[in-house]
Amino acid sequence: MAKRSTNVVPLAVVKPVQFGEALSERYLSYALSTIMARSLPDVRDGLKPVHRRLLYAMRQLRLDPNSAFKKSARVVGDVIGQYHPHGDQSIYDALVRLAQDFAARYPLIEGQGNFGNIDGDNPAAMRYTEARLTAVAEALLAGIDENAVDFRPNYDGSTEEPIVLPGGFPNLLANGAAGIAVGMATSIPPHNAGELCDALLHLIKTPNARVETLVDLVKGPDFPTGGILVEPRDSIVEAYKTGRGAFRLRAKWEKEELPRGQYRIIVTEIPYQVQKGKLIERIAEIINAKKLPILEDVHDESADDVRIVLEPRTGQVPAELSGSRRSSGAWKSSTAT
Repeated sequence: MAKRSTNVVPLAVVKPVQFGEALSERYLSYALSTIMARSLPDVRDGLKPVHRRLLYAMRQLRLDPNSAFKKSARVVGDVIGQYHPHGDQSIYDALVRLAQDFAARYPLIEGQGNFGNIDGDNPAAMRYTEARLTAVAEALLAGIDENAVDFRPNYDGSTEEPIVLPGGFPNLLANGAAGIAVGMATSIPPHNAGELCDALLHLIKTPNARVETLVDLVKGPDFPTGGILVEPRDSIVEAYKTGRGAFRLRAKWEKEELPRGQYRIIVTEIPYQVQKGKLIERIAEIINAKKLPILEDVHDESADDVRIVLEPRTGQVPAELSGSRRSSGAWKSSTAT
């Protein structure tokens, strides 16, 4: 006869604790996990974990700027299987945003296929689009094989992933970042990489440089969709000093002369994160409601560039643009860090 096992399973130890203490301890752990591993970028490479894992997985697939494209579904599958066990749609959305030249000042991924547009149309499904790394992403990854950064085991211990990328490009400030965590948020606008390098060289020579001096070198945000910054310099300096503020921008427009003394207004740049289709729809609604008597009509003649045509009523004289600083981007959001 088989002998009965004599192993005794010990009973679980139950400790009485205050409900408030247990709740606060567990919520704090959740909050720290959300802040560090999901919502806010690392200041060293300017990336959230999903973006970092996307770039590293693409490098492992040898998707450098000179290689052939691979299906986005393959990239997303590798990221899920090896580094980021989350939903495929959220990972693909992150990939798409890194490839959109109207969303990222310096795209980290080069896309082939329908990756959406400034009108707000959705990208094609991941099985239809293809992707590879850009030269900027290659600069972020340069040196990763030379012990430049530490690695840690992935979620199941089957391989390793970098804790942070080497960061041979000032990505946090150049591309900006936005995220909401538990009790914390960040909204950093993009900046011109050339201006950032000038400021960095100045900081190397003068580590205690004043913010006012740095603002002379980095004059403000630099956004991919264009616009005109109308914020006074004092407000810009205060925003960079405190980390809190807002940048007000306007669309850029020009007067186009027509025969017989007629003219029309051409909008060539619109504020960042404003969907062109909804903007035109809203202007048309205002015109139809007779709330904008200076305009007769609005229509879209955009191709690769933005070209919104405003048809004025007869006899209207266009106002001159104010002498505001030209920005290659547009932002209408808090820059709280």
